[in-house]
Amino acid sequence: MSRFSSCILPPAMLGILGGGQLGAMFTVAAKTMGYQVTVLDPDPDAPAAQFADVHLCSNFNNAEALQNMAKCAAVTTEFENVSAESMRWLAQYTVVSPSGDCVAIAQDRQQEKEWIARAGLTTVPYTVISTESDINDSLNALLPGILKTATLGYDGKGQIAVDSLAELQAAFTRLRQVRCVLEKKVDLHAEISVVVARLNNQHTVCFPPAENQHQNGILAYSVVPARLPQPVLKQAENMANQLAQAMDYQGVMAVEMFVAGNEMQLLVNEIAPRPHNSGHYTLDACISDQFQQQVRLMCGLPPAATDLLMPCCMANILGDVWPENGEPNWNAVLNHKTACLHLYGKKQVRPGRKMGHFTVLADNPDQAWQTARNLHLHLQNSAQNSSTASD
Repeated sequence: MSRFSSCILPPAMLGILGGGQLGAMFTVAAKTMGYQVTVLDPDPDAPAAQFADVHLCSNFNNAEALQNMAKCAAVTTEFENVSAESMRWLAQYTVVSPSGDCVAIAQDRQQEKEWIARAGLTTVPYTVISTESDINDSLNALLPGILKTATLGYDGKGQIAVDSLAELQAAFTRLRQVRCVLEKKVDLHAEISVVVARLNNQHTVCFPPAENQHQNGILAYSVVPARLPQPVLKQAENMANQLAQAMDYQGVMAVEMFVAGNEMQLLVNEIAPRPHNSGHYTLDACISDQFQQQVRLMCGLPPAATDLLMPCCMANILGDVWPENGEPNWNAVLNHKTACLHLYGKKQVRPGRKMGHFTVLADNPDQAWQTARNLHLHLQNSAQNSSTASD
């Protein structure tokens, strides 16, 4: 008997909580591998619904919808702000990957940092601010810093940079005095992320670390391989493995890290219990991709190989590049021989919303980044010129 005889095999029905672009890419991967997919998402125009066998158009805590999800052979999620309690409930009836407990950790920055420390890893210096009385002279040691809401923050939302106690007080009021985490700013050499795919201690792999560049708190570019010394990249992979093991994590998880100072100290910033924006390059540049890994791991299959086939750079496409009327001019990206365009099929366009991405493959990471940047600037300029022409 095969040691993987208890695996979930096609054409079993898999379920996912969330039908955005990550859910859509998961659904495509699962369908390509021969599985059926049920998507639970309240949006009737959810991108994943275009590809799924079943779309449960309902809230994530709807009892009837969850009962239908419980009939799936396994269930996963595309984002961490889903109900951890719903995932724990589903685990009574089906395989749930990652666990509701792991998702709950990622929902709260305070818990997240405590788990990172429990795994023997280091974060930036920080403190928790729950009430106005927590703001006093002792916090000067953490300034300048960034005040972040403990829950529900993403893509730069719920975050305010502060340089003084007065600014900290104002920021806490602006964030409606909810529980926050104040993080000390560090001397950033770079920001990187590692996508780890873990079934158990015997079957854990990492994709090559990505070097990330952000604009307005939103990921703009991911360059792979990250342009850092190999020992630093290996240490980052080891740290991601260490954290996944400490959490007894099953599934795909992204671990974001700061590379601080000239000594390039690695500090864990945050985790995402799912495939990640910075891992989209794997769709075009690796032997396997992060969504195939998500399918494999929830089905009890060992992770596939993660080798990088070519250096690359992924560029996010936000709603900002849409002209006031019509669509962006995709010619430059589509006519480039090593650029791969991915559009998410979202009907509502707005500035800052992730509408797609493209990945450029090249002989080296510098060339990939420069080409991706030029193509991205071309999209932005085309949108501006189109808007100006319509005035």
